[in-house]
Amino acid sequence: MRVLVVDNDLNSAKFVRRGLKAQGLAVDVAANGEDALWMAGATSYDAIALEVRLPRIDGLETCRRLRADDVRSPILMLSARDSVEERVAGLDGGADDFMVKPFHFDEMAARMRALMRRGPVERPVVIEVGDLRLDPATCRVWRGREEIELSAKPFALLAVFMRRPDRILSRFHLLEHAWDGGYENRSNVVDVHIAHLRNRIDRPFGVESLETVRGLGYRLREVAAAWDAPQAQAAA
Repeated sequence: MRVLVVDNDLNSAKFVRRGLKAQGLAVDVAANGEDALWMAGATSYDAIALEVRLPRIDGLETCRRLRADDVRSPILMLSARDSVEERVAGLDGGADDFMVKPFHFDEMAARMRALMRRGPVERPVVIEVGDLRLDPATCRVWRGREEIELSAKPFALLAVFMRRPDRILSRFHLLEHAWDGGYENRSNVVDVHIAHLRNRIDRPFGVESLETVRGLGYRLREVAAAWDAPQAQAAA
């Protein structure tokens, strides 16, 4: 098992490295985010311990870039700040666990072992279907390079589709996964939001990715936009 420790505090990095090596792990150390990015890209690590407070590229941005680069190694983030906002940002940015310094090494090592047992992260932080991308953490959507503004319900509906591409989803399935128990039980509530969603993610780009399967429901297909939104609007 090989792990990567990313920490610009030399003493802290040596302490963690020594302890993990004593448990039979191979340990590499990076002192900054830039080194962590190329090292994790070149080596398939079983886990990464990533300090938040790094020079130039901090740990939160490093984590986001690792996930954007399709590095699926489990990540344990470490921080001296006991900040809810920082923990949320780290976990939403792709980290699998978060510890506040100072910590007991035995607990840190146990968390690393737990992450290694889980194996690589299966789902990327940003979900992609064709050239359509959705970031659940920031509630942002793009078709190619063009960002698409969506209100809460169409975003939730699109997230259901993008997690199940090319699958036919019934109206009941969509109601169960995109609405809470207090939704208005009208037969056309899904159809209304589907129409709105098509007007945002398909029609301005000259594509038909969200299709109706008569008698069964709806399906999101993987397609690429024929042109960028500004060009489509100009042509219209």
